[in-house]
Amino acid sequence: MKRFAFRGRAAEQLRQARVQAERLRQARALAEQPLPLPQRRPAPAEPDPHPVPKTFRDAAEWSWRFLLVVAALLVILKGLTMISTVVIPVLVAILLAALLQPVFNLLARGVTRTLAAGLTVLLLVLVLTGAFMVVGRTLSGGLGDMSVQVLQGIEEIRAWVRDTFGISNVQIDDYIAQARAAVTSASGDDIGPMLARVGFTAGHIVAGFFIALFTLFFLLYDGHRIWAWLVRFFPNLTQSGIREAGAIAWAQLSAFTRATIVVAFADAVGITLVAIILDVPFPAIIFLIVFLGAFIPIVGAGISGTIAVLLALVAHGPISALLMLLGVIAVQQIESHLLQPLLLGRVMKLHPLGVILAIAAGIVLGGIVGGLIAIPTVAVLNAVGKYYLADEDVTAGEEGLLAPDTVTDPPVGSTHQPDGRVGND
Repeated sequence: MKRFAFRGRAAEQLRQARVQAERLRQARALAEQPLPLPQRRPAPAEPDPHPVPKTFRDAAEWSWRFLLVVAALLVILKGLTMISTVVIPVLVAILLAALLQPVFNLLARGVTRTLAAGLTVLLLVLVLTGAFMVVGRTLSGGLGDMSVQVLQGIEEIRAWVRDTFGISNVQIDDYIAQARAAVTSASGDDIGPMLARVGFTAGHIVAGFFIALFTLFFLLYDGHRIWAWLVRFFPNLTQSGIREAGAIAWAQLSAFTRATIVVAFADAVGITLVAIILDVPFPAIIFLIVFLGAFIPIVGAGISGTIAVLLALVAHGPISALLMLLGVIAVQQIESHLLQPLLLGRVMKLHPLGVILAIAAGIVLGGIVGGLIAIPTVAVLNAVGKYYLADEDVTAGEEGLLAPDTVTDPPVGSTHQPDGRVGND
């Protein structure tokens, strides 16, 4: 028992010694801590000696910077307008390059890049030539029948106007004569300058066509090197980000053009089928107009549909025009609620109000061409802006014009040079 009592006292003494040692350690640590300095009251702010309040000064600084940016943009737009004969074909070539890049990549697997680019451009020329030949043949073969149908349609329209509004044929003839006289008097004295302007415009169109073809060839053949050359003009610290932003922009543009092609083709096929069922003249022309009009969202569909309805009205009268209108509305509703959400909605991610405002601004600044490039421009800026603002992860997703050389197996007998070109180009 004494042994157990001794062990208990020893354990208690050891515990007390440990407690005292811990207290001593805490006291030393507390003593080593620096004493808190007394907090000083902040000095009162000195009054601003400037007579203009700081808020207005900040607003003025933002204002002149904003005006400077707007002035720079206006100067750039004015300069681009002055060389529109070159700028417009280059923009068209960029859109075509984004569309035809898969064709070029497919051809480049078996032939050199030079030959692949040439074959792609040649294929485009053949497709355009075939389309114009079909349209020309349709016009030449249907003008005779169309003239008779137009006369019958005009008589039906006159009868409908006479019965509906109580206007006599004499009054209708007077209105037509007055309109014809107004047009003749407005253009009769200026026929020479008008013909000169027409010839000048035709020359610009021909020149722009060849500029677009040559630009398309070099964008397909050497596009990634052209982009790398442009990136070198920026500071070294920003080149990597600009290069990635360019890849994102190209992927967005490629996806937009391909999705638009699918939507335009479906819309044109649907409206053309309605025109064929109703025996509306020139279905090939209707197909081409609807197909091209689909590249201008919202506005283009309405214009192309109106042309189809007018052809039905002139050829077969109001009943056929009404049926054509119903068919156009049905096709466009299917396009708007099925195809566009599935294809364009995922690509652009733009609000409809933004689309309308972008088209309006594009038409005001650049006319028809501005309306055509407004949506792809806004879609590209939207994707690049999200990349820089890090709102979401945006990746290029596919190889395109800005991607490295995709030719891995050169043709037999060719040699690769250090810069990546094929030796037998």
